This record gives sequence, structure tokens and C-alpha cells, in this order.
Amino acid sequence: MPDQSLPSSSRVRRATADRHFDGLADKFERGFYSTERGQVRLELTRRLLEERFANLPASEVLEIGAGLGQTALWWLTHGHQLTLVEPSGEMRERAQQRLAESAEQGVLTESALARLAWSGEDLQGFSGRAKRQWPVVVCHAVLEWLVAPQQGFALLAGLLAPGGVMSLSVFNRDALAFSNVTKGNFDKTLEDRLAGWGTGKRLTPISPLRDAEIRQWASDAGLEVRELTGLRVFHDYLRSREPLSNTDMQKLLELECRHWRTVPFVYLGRYLHYELVRPA
Repeated sequence: MPDQSLPSSSRVRRATADRHFDGLADKFERGFYSTERGQVRLELTRRLLEERFANLPASEVLEIGAGLGQTALWWLTHGHQLTLVEPSGEMRERAQQRLAESAEQGVLTESALARLAWSGEDLQGFSGRAKRQWPVVVCHAVLEWLVAPQQGFALLAGLLAPGGVMSLSVFNRDALAFSNVTKGNFDKTLEDRLAGWGTGKRLTPISPLRDAEIRQWASDAGLEVRELTGLRVFHDYLRSREPLSNTDMQKLLELECRHWRTVPFVYLGRYLHYELVRPA
């Protein structure tokens, strides 16, 4: 593997607080889920969950970060009991609305909704109050919005029971660097000005992460990486920005899934997904 050390510069501006999404829910929904890249990510995540977790027996699941409720919907429709932790009131409202609409449409049953519990705390507050561990922990695209993602990972690991499994995805710093170089942002990449500042309306993660970091933190916490999957290993590097036709989209999704664990493509995934386990 290449040297993954970061350049140091006192001039590089860093975020000073965790990023939540109150006041940004509309932009979050447009930027992360309404775009083609958002739809690709959602479909790849759905296929990944179906492949890796569909055969899990009904369990108590803890999900950190509600998003718009898409992942919660998947776990509920597969019979699990879900505790959903989301500090942003706006994001909780959006997720609750989506799940209620799913029930109205018959996608969710009333009994499935009854298996859902909510917490409005952040990860730090919830983990400090929790008196137990969960057999399944889910955390997608949350650590990169924390000022101290290593501490956040340790808190997540502490919530995972022996013999349990964690579904974790993070925003990939190396893919962010590669994308910036392809766009000609040479100075920005050389000076490590890739991370967001956590202010204003821009939604660049404040702490993009590297595979080596996650693996080290997992080892420190006594967790094992069972599977690494890259999400959007090709899509973000397409030269044409024109929307894909339905036919081409299906071909792209086939290629994404064919190579999402193939070296070197896996390491170019805009998101890296880890299936982590704590030995019993």
C-alpha cells in the first residue's frame, strides 16, 4: 500500500465542532439522495445489505444516524427491532415522515413501526447513557461528520456485543483526493485542503477517512474486519456529467457490484463499507 501519511500545515483550516443537519435538511436531501450519485449510493447500499445481512435472524439493531430513514426501512422490513439515534430534529422528522409514508403505502406494517424506538441524542450522549450492548450496530456516513472520528469509532465499538456485527460506512479520503486531482485541483490536494469546514451550506465531510485508519481503530477495539466493500467505485469518475440512461445505469450498477471488492477499485469507492465483528 502507498504511504498514507497526511501533509501537515498550520494554514489548513479545520472544523471545530461536529456537524449535524438542523437547518440543512433540504440541502442534505437534494445533495445526497435526489441526485444520480445519491440514487446510485442508495441502490448499492440496498444490494450490499441484501447480500451481507438479509439472512441475519431477527435481532435488536442499533442505528446511529437516521439519514432520511432509508436504512431504517430496510432493517424494519426484515423483521428487526430498531433503536434509531439522530441528534438533528429536522432529520428525525424527515425520517419519521418517510417511514410513516411507507406504512401508508403498505411497505411497512404497523407492527414493524412498533418495533422502532427513537433517541434524539448524539453518539457521545447516547453511548454515555447506554447500559447495554447490541448484537447489530449500524452506522453509515456519520464518523466523517465528527471532529474526533477515532473517538466516535471507539464509542461505536463499545456498543457492539460479543459475537455481534457492525455495518459501518465512511467517506473515503483517498477517493476524495483522487477526484480532486482529476478535476485539476492540484494545490488543494497537495495542501490537504480536502475536508469541509463544518460551516455554511457546503456539505463536504469534515473528517474524511482512510482504510488504514479504520483497520487500526478496529484492531485497537478488538474488532475484526470481515468484509470491505467500495461504494461508487466508478460512478464519480465518469467523464460525462450527463444523466445516464436506464440501460446505462443498469450496466454501471452491474460493473459497480462486480468490482466493489476488487483491488484496486475497492479503494476508490467514494464510500468504504466495513462489515466488522466482535469475537464471541
